[in-house]
Amino acid sequence: MDKYKIDKYTFITGATGGIGYELALVFAKNNHNLCLVARDIKKLREIKLHFESTYKIKVIIYGVDLTLEKGIIEIYQDIKYNNIIIENIINNAGFGSFGRFHEVDKDKDLTMIELNIKSLTHILKLFIPELIENGGGGIMNVASTAAFQSGPMMSVYYATKAYVLSLSGALRLELSPYNINVSTLCPGPTDTNFQSRAKVEKAKSAKGFMMTAESVAISAYKGFKKGKEIIIPGFQNKVLVYGSYLLPRKLIHKVILKVNKG
Repeated sequence: MDKYKIDKYTFITGATGGIGYELALVFAKNNHNLCLVARDIKKLREIKLHFESTYKIKVIIYGVDLTLEKGIIEIYQDIKYNNIIIENIINNAGFGSFGRFHEVDKDKDLTMIELNIKSLTHILKLFIPELIENGGGGIMNVASTAAFQSGPMMSVYYATKAYVLSLSGALRLELSPYNINVSTLCPGPTDTNFQSRAKVEKAKSAKGFMMTAESVAISAYKGFKKGKEIIIPGFQNKVLVYGSYLLPRKLIHKVILKVNKG
């Protein structure tokens, strides 16, 4: 591997658990140096030590709350100051909320919008010019199968992921002349702490569709390397997404409501 390649990094947010950690792991196994971002600096230090000793890569860590604008600016300034070349951007950080719109805590939903939408947009605004200057690269924005329709009982979360899907599709076309591939990862229900954090108790029928975070990350990596526009891990999730275009929206929303209510 040449030195130019070694000195490039893959930037991953939400890297200490779930899909984010598994994405970091699969990139590490494939010899990518990493810039990892999460709030838990202790866990980041453990991951750094493990990855560097096991996979012989370089790992830079940032213990930052991405809902705070100054944190994103500090990361960007540090990367610029140290002449770190970012090759890939993986926007994974995000969370959900559950309940009727008027009953969910206002601050929780507004914080979700800050993380799922605003911080993702801010990161892209700062780093896309860097990718262009460095001759290209890749972006993977993590949305969800929720991005393809409205979601009763998780209305704001579904809406934030629709934003990610829409933005990514536009950026894919805008950035293709600069040798930048943009992919959108749209996992379905995944066995992580997302459900418990959002206080979601899925219907028993939906639990059977859950994939492991590891299998989602492996599918995501393969799709990303192939330059796929939309990556939907799992055959059942693909059927659910593309099959939904054949059914009336009213019916789809009733089904989602039933599944989300448990």
